Amino acid sequence: MKILVSALEPSANLHLENLLTELKSVELHGIFDEKLGAPMISPKEFSVMGFVDAIKKIFAAKKAINALVKEAAECDKVLLIDAPAFNLPLAKALKKAYPNKEIIYYILPKVWAWKKGRIAAIERYTDMQAYIFPFEKEFWTRGVFVGNPLMDEIKEKKSAPTGSNITAFLPGSRKAEITKLMPVFREVAARIEGIKILAVPPFFDDTKIAELYGNTSGFEIVRDAKYALLHASKAVVCSGTATLESAIIGTPTLLVYIAKPIDYFIATKFVTTLRHVGLANIIADFEGEGEIHPELLQDAVTTEAILGELERLDEAEFLKKSFWLRGRLEGKEKALTQFFV
Repeated sequence: MKILVSALEPSANLHLENLLTELKSVELHGIFDEKLGAPMISPKEFSVMGFVDAIKKIFAAKKAINALVKEAAECDKVLLIDAPAFNLPLAKALKKAYPNKEIIYYILPKVWAWKKGRIAAIERYTDMQAYIFPFEKEFWTRGVFVGNPLMDEIKEKKSAPTGSNITAFLPGSRKAEITKLMPVFREVAARIEGIKILAVPPFFDDTKIAELYGNTSGFEIVRDAKYALLHASKAVVCSGTATLESAIIGTPTLLVYIAKPIDYFIATKFVTTLRHVGLANIIADFEGEGEIHPELLQDAVTTEAILGELERLDEAEFLKKSFWLRGRLEGKEKALTQFFV
């Protein structure tokens, strides 16, 4: 089977790589990581470094969509992964050119947070919506819950408390996140006992770490976030997918985030239906469950506040919540592979 793929982001390619372990006799065409085959277009061509470069990418995106539409003529099905800014225009162009070609959209836009108007367009231009959070069934009429890919990507999960006296700090991977959180993380680390682990992206060399993180003498540097979370008894994590990873692994987690004031203001005006920002907590909210982990945002991110929340975290209690969360995110009975038979 020939599949036209659009996987622009590193996370999308990680999900695609895991999917390919289940699929046999498939031939990929389109945009995907070179380690998975021979793409028409490398995802690296879509990395945006600045405003001028972003303008260039608009023209590159249009050219890429035209090329993918032509390539689709020889393909049996289409798989779009995440990246709605590119994949929605691509889906529209593909459906116009090939009304009967099946288009599968995996890792759907977060319409449950905002831009619900996208739902109609996505359902018009794609044939199957494969969603990864159980509560998304409320938003998609033809969608199917296929389980969350993190459940397969995280190979080791805790079954009992570690009692390790290790605290993991994950300040994110973006410069703005790191520079805002590291001064507070340093103060917290200096005031707690035990081993303090700082998880950094694996592609950061020592020079980059020194540039972005500053003084890291109070931490042990680890380049594998999942390893750090597995061995830690507590974790302070910048808002993002890492907080969901930590909750799945079973490490008591404190979510922290400091956004630009204007960005936070805009988010509070447009995202009015959510009580939390962490994915684990959002899942629990939709299910009518209690909070999975505490959250500190903006001015609430202080040394004293973090120390207080860390003191209250309990491994045994958190593991119970983690077991519940894992159960909600499993989806083996409706695996994504069913769409490629």
